[in-house]
Amino acid sequence: MAKKKLQIAGEIRNRVKELRFMKASELIPHPQNWRKHPDKQREGLLGSLKEIGFADALLAFETPSGLQLIDGHLRAETAPETTVPVLVLDLDEREARILLATLDPLASMASTDTEALQFLVDSITPTHEEMAGLLAEIAPLTAPTEDELAETDILMTWGVVIECENEEQQLQLLARFNEEGLQCRALM
Repeated sequence: MAKKKLQIAGEIRNRVKELRFMKASELIPHPQNWRKHPDKQREGLLGSLKEIGFADALLAFETPSGLQLIDGHLRAETAPETTVPVLVLDLDEREARILLATLDPLASMASTDTEALQFLVDSITPTHEEMAGLLAEIAPLTAPTEDELAETDILMTWGVVIECENEEQQLQLLARFNEEGLQCRALM
């Protein structure tokens, strides 16, 4: 099936006013930031920052109180005393909320070429323990092939996915559900 080609006719506004370098702690977190960051993500980001450093700008817009974050809350939290790159956007509060609500979900809509991801992950030799941990977390994301799925004994069933804060919570829930007679298994 051919991919539908979508294009915008005409000019698209550039909303980037400037690239500014400033201490991360000077940025104001957006009060409606809806992202929660589990420990594994924090560790992974720490590994990335140790291994590479900052390679992407945080996004912020100007308010009477100062620059307020739209994207990059965890990076700012992780390295508060570090001078970070910030793209200052020409947005009003409504537009900032739209970007805050849609930026991550749009990125998560992308599908994964599991073979390409596995090849990429296998080609990396990390120099920091946290990066090795992040890559180990990414590697299981490579999904089984259709042939591998055909070989499994999973039948079409109704299911629920529960996102746990940590492995301990996952184990507690599995034990509880098993006690209640529910069939369940752990996924990573």
